[in-house]
Amino acid sequence: MYNLTIYIYLLGVAIASIFSKKVKKMWHGERQTIKILQEKVNPNDQYVWFHAASLGEFEQGRPLMERVRSEHPEYKILLTFFSPSGYEVRKDYKGADIICYLPLDTIRNARRFLRAIRPVMAFFIKYEFWYNYLHILKHRHVPVYSVSSIFRPDQVFFKWYGRQYGKVLNCFTHFFVQNEISKYLLSTIGITDVTITGDTRFDRVLQIKEASKQLPIIEAFKGENKVFVAGSSWQPDEDIFIKFFNIHKDWKVIIAPHVISEDHLKEIAQKLHRKAIRYTQATPEEAQQADCLIIDCFGLLSSIYHYGEIAYVGGGFGVGIHNVLEAAVWQVPVIFGPNNRHFQEAQGLLMAQGGFEIINYPSFTHQMNRFINNSDYLKNSGLAAGMFVKNRAGATDKILSFINI
Repeated sequence: MYNLTIYIYLLGVAIASIFSKKVKKMWHGERQTIKILQEKVNPNDQYVWFHAASLGEFEQGRPLMERVRSEHPEYKILLTFFSPSGYEVRKDYKGADIICYLPLDTIRNARRFLRAIRPVMAFFIKYEFWYNYLHILKHRHVPVYSVSSIFRPDQVFFKWYGRQYGKVLNCFTHFFVQNEISKYLLSTIGITDVTITGDTRFDRVLQIKEASKQLPIIEAFKGENKVFVAGSSWQPDEDIFIKFFNIHKDWKVIIAPHVISEDHLKEIAQKLHRKAIRYTQATPEEAQQADCLIIDCFGLLSSIYHYGEIAYVGGGFGVGIHNVLEAAVWQVPVIFGPNNRHFQEAQGLLMAQGGFEIINYPSFTHQMNRFINNSDYLKNSGLAAGMFVKNRAGATDKILSFINI
């Protein structure tokens, strides 16, 4: 049944590639993978394989990947992606020796791929459970580890109709899970090779903080002012906080939208009833005179959070919030929308009183007024956010201490 579904999906991807540039990139990239491996794999080398579905999972696995590379130079690193949003951004990443797409999980693809690379061990980040790849790896006695994985009762593995597919979990040598619930759920289906290590993303955001960039334009924009930083925002998020700061003009605002398109950037500028300027079009002098700074490029957000007194992370009025840890690590309180229930880091921030959920404009106004009118509350909320991140770091060390590498 699984293989039939994969072939139907494969047909769908082939058809969709005619109409979608993103799908076309994935389709073309997957078909080039075996050729890339044949050209680049040295049969005398030993490869450790890391697979990340997309960019978020890559960042999650990056601390572990970089530690393996630095501490065990005898191994080469293979990094694969499923999504173009991961591969296209990190295809030139210097921390891996070979980077390519992972071909879709047909039996033929899995055999050809593993025959070409012959990994000595494999790491699958978070939600990656490819049935054919994993069964062949197990058959070849290759150790396979699931890193920063998290499980919920509503997942197919724990339903009566998912028992057959759930056998794929038996292919893993060990699970390094984020929480006690995940360990318990796995035990209900007979899987006990499980260790609670937490989430490697905490290690990653601390790395990012240490390597943060100095941004002269942002520094000039901030000056002595209080700044509200909105990261990865979408239109529903922007409608709420822009309305507030069009009224409360004693704060400056930095907006880093999730979608950086000309139409969206113009839409944001039109909603702002204050002097706004785009980052790539600003000099430090011009930025100093502006009230709102619109970030129209990628790669800066994790450093920009450093300049804010309060952070807002978008996506909570859509499919789900983006990375709240990149903001929290800077000891600033983090506001986000209601779709956060399946995001453990957001739930943890809420419990630690460093994160704050809003559901509409009135609730946002209420929360902002609490911060604005009580400086001790603002400071303590930020400290709570920072401590939440710091106290949960160390997953990478725990994983490496367990693995025989």
